[in-house]
Amino acid sequence: MKILYSGYHNPHYETVTEYTEAAIRALGHELIIYDDRHHVIPGRIRHRIPWAHRLDLVVINHRLLRLAREEHPRVVIVSGGERILKETVRALQQSGTTAVLWTIDAPSGGWEVSRSAPVYDHVFCQGSEAVELLERSGLARARWLPVGCDPASHHPVEVTDEEVRLFGGDVVFVGSWYPERAALFERLCAYDLAVWGPGWEMLPKDSAVRRHLRGAHTTPADWRKIYSASGIVLATHYHDPTGSYPVYQASPRVFEALACGAFVLCDRQRDVLALFRDGEHLVCFSDGDDLVEKVRYYLAHEEERQAIARQGRAEVLSRHTYVHRLRELLAAVGTQEGGLDHCRAAETLGRRAGAGA
Repeated sequence: MKILYSGYHNPHYETVTEYTEAAIRALGHELIIYDDRHHVIPGRIRHRIPWAHRLDLVVINHRLLRLAREEHPRVVIVSGGERILKETVRALQQSGTTAVLWTIDAPSGGWEVSRSAPVYDHVFCQGSEAVELLERSGLARARWLPVGCDPASHHPVEVTDEEVRLFGGDVVFVGSWYPERAALFERLCAYDLAVWGPGWEMLPKDSAVRRHLRGAHTTPADWRKIYSASGIVLATHYHDPTGSYPVYQASPRVFEALACGAFVLCDRQRDVLALFRDGEHLVCFSDGDDLVEKVRYYLAHEEERQAIARQGRAEVLSRHTYVHRLRELLAAVGTQEGGLDHCRAAETLGRRAGAGA
């Protein structure tokens, strides 16, 4: 089957887009790739002149339709959806193509995707909160489909003593700065804490976390070394600072770190608890006090920590790869036989994870 996949291609390293494309190929389908962030008007102009932004979107959408007319895909999968216009989706459908949306980012701001989602034939959401928001707006057919791991990219690696020194730590975090994260990490500065990721220059000058910053830019090759060289990998999730949008989703970091054989210590997210068992595949914390106590406990109990890490890796590889996700998506669309584990799981999220919500 021919599938056209529209998503953002990071020029520096692999992202969800590349992992999804690899899974489509692994399932034996013919893949046509479209980069929907290949802008024609520079950002400095788009951001200042409203009509320039609209013109840029029109060109991006025109190129997608032209590619679809040339290739005649049976299915178009749009990742994210922020840049694909409703008129484009309707034109694809009129040509006989099934249009599928898979939202990736957590809802925030105006969440433009909520306005375009109803025109798609099928809608999947990384986070269950997005499913609920769309349901409240009248879209009853949205399904929960979290992201996953790519075993070819996410796996343990042997690290040298020098790499342990450069990349490792008793407690590590890879991700962007947010004030609530910084406040949590202030409580861990007595440990060998290593923080990687963008935006941490926003820390106050007197923040103790500054001593633990390792670098702003990392690649998947770096992540493998960081996760393989460290005792505890933290996974803390973004939360809308206005409180307007709940965020329940499990970030890619959870799946990727588990696949790399890491012991993951994660904030208590509803979707995480629906996918993994706390204390068996990973460990969740409820607040700052609980985080500090669990860091102390698991650093002192290495065998228990390593057993949970092994079980977490086995679980993520057996149920939560991008091949699993694409098989589920295509089965739901009706183009391929396969299980619908996570589509069905969306119906029981509250029952399975209610205790930890």
